[in-house]
Amino acid sequence: MMSERTEVQVRPGVESDLDALTDIYNHYVRETPITFDTAVFTPEERRSWLLSHPEDGPHRLMVAMDADSQTILGYATSSAFRVKAAYDTSVEVSVYLAPDAGGRGVGTLLYEALFEALAGEDLHRAYAGIAQPEGNEASVRLHERFGFRHVGTYREVGRKFGRYWDVAWYEKELTPAR
Repeated sequence: MMSERTEVQVRPGVESDLDALTDIYNHYVRETPITFDTAVFTPEERRSWLLSHPEDGPHRLMVAMDADSQTILGYATSSAFRVKAAYDTSVEVSVYLAPDAGGRGVGTLLYEALFEALAGEDLHRAYAGIAQPEGNEASVRLHERFGFRHVGTYREVGRKFGRYWDVAWYEKELTPAR
């Protein structure tokens, strides 16, 4: 368990983070409806995902680490919202934390760093899809704290663990580069 005094460093993700990031994501694949992926990934299967988030541009990967142990505590990303060119100024954002890293402000630190990095990009909106109803209250609070507002819910849009799940969509206005 992470101590309350642990210093957390946030930096861009690098290829050597791939194993730890894959482990964190696979926890959510196996244990939760937070992602609608239903099969775990190998690090090699996740490599293209990692490489699609360079250190500059609108699609970023920020990683939080315990400064003492160098353990990765979580990550935040901004990714393409949709593949069509008219959507280029929109991104979808997400945060995933290691199972024992929640409730300590790591998600807040990650989003602060991510949105600071995105401030110079030609972006208009950020979107976040949050699976409903159970288990994602912390994500709703985090997004609302960063100025996201609920704009709609897709009802029973995904099936996982033998049941259907809703996804609530949130949006945040971003200030484009001048």
